[in-house]
Amino acid sequence: MQQLRLNAGADKRLRGGHHWIYSNEVNTKVSPLKQFAAGEQVVVESSNGKALGLAYVNPNTLICARLFSRTVKTPLDSSLFVHRLNIALSLREACFDKPCYRLVFGDSDGLSGLVIDRYFDIFVVQISTAGMELMKNEIVTAIEKVFKPQGILFRNDGKMRQMEGLESYVETAYGEVPDLVPFEENGVSFVAPVKQGQKTGWFYDHRLNRARMQQHVAGKKVLDLFSYIGGWGVQALGAGAEHVTCLDASEFALDVATENARLNDADSRLETIQGDAFDGCKMLLEEGEKFDVVVLDPPAFIQKRKDIRNGEQAYKRINQLAMRLVAKNGILISASCSMHLQRERLVDIIRSESRTLDRQAQIFDQGHQGGDHPVHPAIPETDYLKSYFVRLLPVS
Repeated sequence: MQQLRLNAGADKRLRGGHHWIYSNEVNTKVSPLKQFAAGEQVVVESSNGKALGLAYVNPNTLICARLFSRTVKTPLDSSLFVHRLNIALSLREACFDKPCYRLVFGDSDGLSGLVIDRYFDIFVVQISTAGMELMKNEIVTAIEKVFKPQGILFRNDGKMRQMEGLESYVETAYGEVPDLVPFEENGVSFVAPVKQGQKTGWFYDHRLNRARMQQHVAGKKVLDLFSYIGGWGVQALGAGAEHVTCLDASEFALDVATENARLNDADSRLETIQGDAFDGCKMLLEEGEKFDVVVLDPPAFIQKRKDIRNGEQAYKRINQLAMRLVAKNGILISASCSMHLQRERLVDIIRSESRTLDRQAQIFDQGHQGGDHPVHPAIPETDYLKSYFVRLLPVS
């Protein structure tokens, strides 16, 4: 392997546990980036030539290398994938009683650029880096060896691939994968559109927060904003909600939400509204609608640091609209998957918008991502999900 030499002091983050190497941290006089091929495995060296471990490189990106081993004796191959998959599996089996979870969460499981979601015996793989793209066959071999799967799907159409110079595609790599894949979460049955849906078809990260929600919806009228395929709404139905309205921009997603309600004999209690969430909230307000529980789980309004100002304004607007739809003494569940929106900032948005409406907010519970999305303590980007359970009272 070639050597990637770092500048003086550039090894501090790596020694602290981080995996990423930025292009401005490389000593390009000793190891010019142009000499490396995208995805090539290299020995990472400190400025004095001491080996720090192995990484794969992409000379064309800001994050130009990602460490995968802290010893030079462990290349990225099928044996390492098998080892890391077994380690990841042991955590998931300790956390969950059904084989439905995110099996690999990138850097947090020592496999930067790789996500694998498991739906019983179906595995959906998402690769976002050139280094992992070269390991496609080894990834499939490792999954076959550890799990003996029914099917493996590559869902390689994420936004990061373009930055890495990779093409987008969706293909079945092993066995058979149906368009709608069954799975279970919190005792509720679902199907996920793994080939056409968002990301890998489902979002396991809010599992624990949806379980918390189930405690508060029996006999209640519930609104699920940005509902996608009914992750919150259908679980509210499963927990005895009297009526659930799912609002989403995608007609396809709402059709799947209806199917998920039917799987749980609850489609008669589900209503769907197709449209923009902001416009949909305004329409419901004009119609005088109120809900006992409003779930607000929007997409990431803040993708990058430069989006923070506009993104925070979007969070403020949608939180106020959602609050206006909450009945007296009702509950708002306000969530964010934007890593760049700090927890305390979301709390401040909840405070300010409730006061604007002259209501008293009580945060009585809060949530985080589940155990299948472990946080790497050296990589803040892995700690991104937040949710607050808020009772909205009239001012007295």
